[in-house]
Amino acid sequence: MEQLHKTRAASKLSPAAMETLAIIAYKQPILRVQIEAIRGVASGEVVRSLMERRLVKIVGRSDEIGRPMLYGTTKTFLETFGLSSLKDLPKAEDFIAGKGIQS
Repeated sequence: MEQLHKTRAASKLSPAAMETLAIIAYKQPILRVQIEAIRGVASGEVVRSLMERRLVKIVGRSDEIGRPMLYGTTKTFLETFGLSSLKDLPKAEDFIAGKGIQS
């Protein structure tokens, strides 16, 4: 039952949230400005909602001017997606080359 709840929680993420979460998972630690550069749109609200769901957390601060926050995924992220570590993520190259999840 707990696994079903976790799957439902993940399935309720919007496409923008899933995209942002994938960027954070593969590029962490990452600045919000870097997320926005990849996505091409403002992402502050999406990152905030992922933090509320405990899928993303602040993992530190950059040495850049203003010391912006760095984001990374949480243990809840790993549990929700059935991963034991970030090493279990599918290879990003497989998705870029079109070898990712089959329909």
